[in-house]
Amino acid sequence: MKSFAGARSLSALTLLVLSSGQSLFAAEQPQPGGSLTWGVETEPNTLNPQLNGQSKAELILRVAYESLLARTPDGAYIPWLATGYHVSDDGKTYTFTLRDDVKFSNGEKLTSAAVAENFRHAQDPAYCAGSSICALAGRIDTIATPDEHTVTLTLKQVYSPFLSFASGLKLISPSSWTSPQLKAGGTDIAGTGPFILRRYEKGQQIEYVRNPDYHWASANAKHQGPAYLESVTYRFLPESSVRTGALLSGQVDVIEGVSGNDAGEFKDNADFSYQHALNTGTPYSLFLNVKYGPTQEVKVRQAILQGLDISPILQSIYRGERTRVWGITSPVDPLYDASLTGKYGNNPKLANQLLDEAGWKTKGADGIRTKDGQPLSIEIIQAQATVRDQRDVLLQALQAQARQRLGVDLKIRYVDSGTYTEVRKTGQFGSIANSNTDTDGIDIENHYLPVNAGGAINYSRTDAPEIIPLLKGASQTLDNAERKKFYGQLQNFAVLQQALAIPLYEPEDQIAAASYVHGVGFRPFKQMPENAYDVWLSKH
Repeated sequence: MKSFAGARSLSALTLLVLSSGQSLFAAEQPQPGGSLTWGVETEPNTLNPQLNGQSKAELILRVAYESLLARTPDGAYIPWLATGYHVSDDGKTYTFTLRDDVKFSNGEKLTSAAVAENFRHAQDPAYCAGSSICALAGRIDTIATPDEHTVTLTLKQVYSPFLSFASGLKLISPSSWTSPQLKAGGTDIAGTGPFILRRYEKGQQIEYVRNPDYHWASANAKHQGPAYLESVTYRFLPESSVRTGALLSGQVDVIEGVSGNDAGEFKDNADFSYQHALNTGTPYSLFLNVKYGPTQEVKVRQAILQGLDISPILQSIYRGERTRVWGITSPVDPLYDASLTGKYGNNPKLANQLLDEAGWKTKGADGIRTKDGQPLSIEIIQAQATVRDQRDVLLQALQAQARQRLGVDLKIRYVDSGTYTEVRKTGQFGSIANSNTDTDGIDIENHYLPVNAGGAINYSRTDAPEIIPLLKGASQTLDNAERKKFYGQLQNFAVLQQALAIPLYEPEDQIAAASYVHGVGFRPFKQMPENAYDVWLSKH
């Protein structure tokens, strides 16, 4: 049907700023050698690249694990471990042709059987339960390997986001499947990437060394052959001020995750470069549970949506360095629909009227509304693993505003990964604050498919019958204009009518680097920090 085509207009929406510091060395030639230390915000909760759902961990894991296809800035697919792909005329069968010269870092060959085994395991709940890959791989009907370099995946029915998933699944070696490290990840779990995991010190850092045999970089890489750097170490520095201090003092060479307050340290500073770019995927949002507590009432949800005034809070916390959003996907996503911009919020009069109509009329001595003797209290769950980018400060500001403007008590609860899994399983929460970076509508499906139909992170727990036909319509056409139309209708229903989610801001990534560090930047299309393959160091 098609291969390596389908360019989409994205560049006009791309927000990417490169300071003048990096251009000073544009005339220099890349130099091999040296070691890089990169201060990062997030420690992976597993080193298995397929089971790790932390978007911020991809920077670390993509140095060792790779995929069948890469993307261009406009979203088109280009060769990587596969030299080409083909989609059948009925849209159900995807055929990938593999390179014949790729090895995993443990010496095993990348063959069609090795690739097929990755997709088979992605269908096995015993392996992938709790991750989003289970639902996506569950759409595969048959997996075939007609020869050593060809893999064919046939779907049960047409599903337009499938290529995004299949082309991006990070592949692990055949021997990984029998390793005791399979779920936690580790040195036994080999990938094909330009670096090889050497050492992981929990809570401290993770170190990779160059893969000397590497010569199969993606078609959009800036060079071919082994990486320039001899090694790269990612040091876990969860506090933004600590990362900034580490770079300014020379303890690290690069950092990601620069707070709004600290961005000025690096902008227009000749000793550093500074870049930032919006992520793709779902905005950081409060998803309101329609099955538990006060948020079961649509008027309570609408009151919170209408009553909060989010823009000045963002301005105050991030000093103008973050982007307010109103819909269900990122402004840089080709499927983005801007029609909700300015259509809700900052209307405390309407919000209080809605709460009165819902029966929450009386206020206690603490100013919190009550009904039948119970306070209007909503518990917001925030996973510790994704508390970053001053989100704790943002939630506290929303908490204060909700109490003052609406008489609503937002209780913020930070939980570890085990508790987070349990809370999601039981559904006993008022709201979960979350974002994700998946593209091509997968982000929307993850959040709005019913839980029992594969909505891996459906935190509103909606199963509204109005949503299924819209998701189904979008997934069964390959026409992006039609898909955008369906998602626009879904957005209007989910946000404006039902207040299933309150979009807050679109996450972005920032990179600040010493001036002797070259080649750092963002991955095309998804706009997250790219791995260290093209990075090199000038004399310093």
